[in-house]
Amino acid sequence: MVNPHMYYLNKVMSSLFLDTSVAGDERTNFKSIRSITDFWKFMEGPLLEGLYWDSWYNNQNLYNLHNSSRIYYENILLGVPRVRQLKVRNNTCKVYSSFRSLMSECYDTYTSKNEDLSEFGLSTDTEWKYSSSKTNSPLYWGYVGVYQDGGYIFTLSKSKSETKTKFVDLRLNSWITRGTRVIFIDFSLYNANVNLFCIIRLVAEFPATGGILTSWQFYSVKLLRYVSYYDYFIASCEIIFCIFLIVFTIQEAIKIKEYKFAYFKSIWNWLELLLLLIFKFISFNKTMSQLSSTLSRCIKDIVGFAIMFFIIFFAYAQLGFLVFGSQVDDFSTFQNSIFAQFRIVLGDFNFAGIQQANWILGPIYFITFIFFVFFVLLNMFLAIINDTYAEVKADYAIGRRPDFELGKMIKKGYNDALEKLKLKKAGKDEDKKMRRTSEDLAEQARREGFDENEIKRAEQMKKWKERLEEKYYSAEIQDDYQPVTQQEFRELFLYAVELEKELRYISLKLNRVMRKFSALQEK
Repeated sequence: MVNPHMYYLNKVMSSLFLDTSVAGDERTNFKSIRSITDFWKFMEGPLLEGLYWDSWYNNQNLYNLHNSSRIYYENILLGVPRVRQLKVRNNTCKVYSSFRSLMSECYDTYTSKNEDLSEFGLSTDTEWKYSSSKTNSPLYWGYVGVYQDGGYIFTLSKSKSETKTKFVDLRLNSWITRGTRVIFIDFSLYNANVNLFCIIRLVAEFPATGGILTSWQFYSVKLLRYVSYYDYFIASCEIIFCIFLIVFTIQEAIKIKEYKFAYFKSIWNWLELLLLLIFKFISFNKTMSQLSSTLSRCIKDIVGFAIMFFIIFFAYAQLGFLVFGSQVDDFSTFQNSIFAQFRIVLGDFNFAGIQQANWILGPIYFITFIFFVFFVLLNMFLAIINDTYAEVKADYAIGRRPDFELGKMIKKGYNDALEKLKLKKAGKDEDKKMRRTSEDLAEQARREGFDENEIKRAEQMKKWKERLEEKYYSAEIQDDYQPVTQQEFRELFLYAVELEKELRYISLKLNRVMRKFSALQEK
């Protein structure tokens, strides 16, 4: 559940821990850390001051802290922060023979195989010993590696002075070594004013190339969901949504039970199951029905076109990565190249950087990408959808439309409920009424001079018509273009023959009437 306070809580916390500079050095904050010295300055300065708020601005103690800290006076620090380091072993990379005399130590990039698990430094304390993970925590995907849980861990004290002493001790005893590849700083807090938790992670990666790359995560979440009256209103809406979802799922299950394996022979039924959660519950009107029908009908063409589109798209992404990857940040990796090309399609691009990286291939790449992807492929994609939409709209104009609007579904469920409660007569009475109507029409035809053969042929043609409409114009099956079996083709052929006979019969009768009418006029 998202609320507007999440953004402001994240913004305030990020400003405190990312933008606050080291005292006496305005250029050094967490974002600008580039060396181990800068990292320890941040740990002993902005991080320490940001985590421990012991008193009000006039040094008055306003809160009974109960061994906890209140960041910005309003956010309770939950537990104590944790600092975790991952290292790699020495001699995990191969050095060229001519340089071995110059390189006595070699630390490769971080992988699970290269990870260092041995004790080091002051091995009497836990932060100098490797601690394995006790939970199945997800991997962390950083700039230069994918990192596991566990490592060399220490937790901060609830006392500011003890924590500062700990930082100084770790710095003086070289807790960060050449083998260090990443350091995580994790803590969480709770703001009772807006009922939000904020989980914070600050990450400093130490790549094998040297230097430090920093990243961060600020994630606000509402774990205590139902507190105010508005929260209970949201809960009621969620319950209604679940009821609608269950109803539509049962409807699809009934179709499967009725049509059995024939239900799964149509790709559109598979697609309807896929789109059930997306479109079914918002099919309030004709427009949403047309959207669902359009997408389901053109899915084959879109899939075929998407294969061709992404072959060309990924080829351009690989070209951009190879040509500009070493100089332009947007193309520094293959993944970044893909996202950069999506931004180019949307009109957000850095043409000057591409041109500066390669003044010949840069403009050629940009112009050809815009031409083929933007002007050709995207317009083909729109043409496929546009043509299919025109077909669907034409079908709706002549009455061939799926009858699954929400109002009619609710009405059908309401009628079924009344029948079960015996407050309304079952649908059998309607069938009897229809049969009585057919019998009345047959009796009226006899009174008007039609013979029994004509009445029987009319009843047979009516039954054929109803079966064909049920098969090919049914609201239950949304595939308007179903395959025709041999038996169905025979019925269609007989139906067409009977129609032709009726047409000839009516034509003969019309000619007789016209001749009699002409004879009466001559008299």
